[in-house]
Amino acid sequence: MRKFILDLKVTENVSLSANYSLIKMTSESTLPEMQPGQFAELRVDNSPTTFLRRPISINNVDREKNEVWFLIQRVGDGTKRLCDSALGDIINVILPLGNGFSSPQNKKDQILLIGGGVGTAPMLYLGKQLLENGYTPIFLLGARTSNDLLQLDEFAKYGKVHITTEDGSCGEKGYVTQHSILNDITFKQIYTCGPKAMMQAVAKYAKNKNINCEVSLENTMACGVGACLCCVENTDEGHLCVCTDGPVFNINKLLWQI
Repeated sequence: MRKFILDLKVTENVSLSANYSLIKMTSESTLPEMQPGQFAELRVDNSPTTFLRRPISINNVDREKNEVWFLIQRVGDGTKRLCDSALGDIINVILPLGNGFSSPQNKKDQILLIGGGVGTAPMLYLGKQLLENGYTPIFLLGARTSNDLLQLDEFAKYGKVHITTEDGSCGEKGYVTQHSILNDITFKQIYTCGPKAMMQAVAKYAKNKNINCEVSLENTMACGVGACLCCVENTDEGHLCVCTDGPVFNINKLLWQI
């Protein structure tokens, strides 16, 4: 898929919590096609400490408004500056990068989308596309506390939402792999993104149940084009760059200890 270097203008900056911001951007030209699971590299200007672009998942694409959304967590100076973007600011972006999620095979199959923390970001766009293509996605979102749950109203537009929090402040208490829905419904396909430990737990569950499962890895992707080798992952095909060969992988390709 062709990559584009674009100067995008910030149309909205929504503070979702003290640690997360939703940045919406538009282009003077029609935005290119983007697949759920792909990401972008955002340049951080006017920062004395940030020299590399920041890899951010594509959270949503609004074709009517010609907008692309990015859900950004405040971690270091680079993401903090992106979160503080003002309306009208211009941010240089390279997109779309990487490979997205595959399509399910049967519209009657039960499909589960599991997201944790900022890893919920690509699940929103994936759920939206699945619904548009005639599937009925179910979301399972996990967080430490209710304050860390993001975009619940948006997720509810595209499917039924189930929640776990580690402290029990919202939804069922515990981890996503402990939610009762896993006992109530037989799923044929799972897609997931979040902390590595969560994805490994989901992958282990899927493998034990013989469920097809794809994960979106969050390795450090400094360049986005396979040049820096920061994001290499060990797979059954050898060491692959997550930014170009992923970030989405079928769990059967990954040499995780599951």
